[in-house]
Amino acid sequence: MQEIETEGIGQMQRFYRHFADVEAAPVSPLYAEWAKAVADDPAILELLLELEAQKRQPNLLFAAARVHGVPLVPWSQARQVLQARWGAVRATMRQRRTQTNEAGRIAVLNLAFARIAAETGEPLALIEVGCSAGLCLYPDAWPTRYTSDADTTLLSPSGSLTSTVELSCELHGLQPPDRLPEVAWRAGIDLNPLDLTIGLNRQWLEALVWPGMEYRVERIRAGAQLVAACPPVLSTGDLNEKLPEVLAQVPDCATPVVFHSAVLAYLSPQERETFVHQLRGTGVRWVSNEGPGVLPEIAEQLPEEDAVGSGFILALDGRPLARSGPHGQYLESLRKASEPAQ
Repeated sequence: MQEIETEGIGQMQRFYRHFADVEAAPVSPLYAEWAKAVADDPAILELLLELEAQKRQPNLLFAAARVHGVPLVPWSQARQVLQARWGAVRATMRQRRTQTNEAGRIAVLNLAFARIAAETGEPLALIEVGCSAGLCLYPDAWPTRYTSDADTTLLSPSGSLTSTVELSCELHGLQPPDRLPEVAWRAGIDLNPLDLTIGLNRQWLEALVWPGMEYRVERIRAGAQLVAACPPVLSTGDLNEKLPEVLAQVPDCATPVVFHSAVLAYLSPQERETFVHQLRGTGVRWVSNEGPGVLPEIAEQLPEEDAVGSGFILALDGRPLARSGPHGQYLESLRKASEPAQ
């Protein structure tokens, strides 16, 4: 038993240090400091061992801590409050999931959506697996500004559905999409889809926003207005089990597109393989935006990419298009890909 626990602590230490150095450091210095401190804190690591392995994530710990009043202060002060309220924090970590619903990722996904729309000439029927509250199902409704060293392009919604908040994305070696996609139908699958008409669900999504990125809170609130105005079809359950049922509901004269962003890392390798095999069998278009090592068939096409330090990889039908910021902050051309990312 001791060997198992020791290995569990070692895994958590590596996980929290990677989170600190690679994910948090560029955008949230406080969370980077927290994560490094947890990695070096035997008492907190022992507390985390009380939870199932999939419930020990930094995002989940820090969001649950904030829900229960742990202040955004240096770890030496926050730690005392966390320990005093650990029972409540632990209960929330068991009840909730890491369901970061970052609408900013739409700016990245639009690169792939635009290609599909140009190829088919049809509106899109979007199906997001791991959709959380479904905020990324509205790429047609968010004004999106793309900036590069040479130019700035603002793409505006053409329909009646319009967000009150503008998204932004930096481009490096890439051209912006020509226009926002037309969306005819929206659906999502999640183990626990969040209804944003319930205040506690909005509170949880806002707690998942990292300190230093408070602008994302405005996106959650604006996204909630879109969901209220045009609710998507949300299905509760395992994505592999529910996907055929949802695909059967896609209306005619729309191109079905299954997409996901920062989701498959939470599945086992076997579950990911099942998902990809099932998706390939349907023949629908597939947009993925995941860490470089999550999908082996995509990673194999990018031998020059840094699987540890890189952001996400945006891919269309299993072909890598670009490197992307985890929250949609940027799109970059790849060092090597199966086709030019232009």
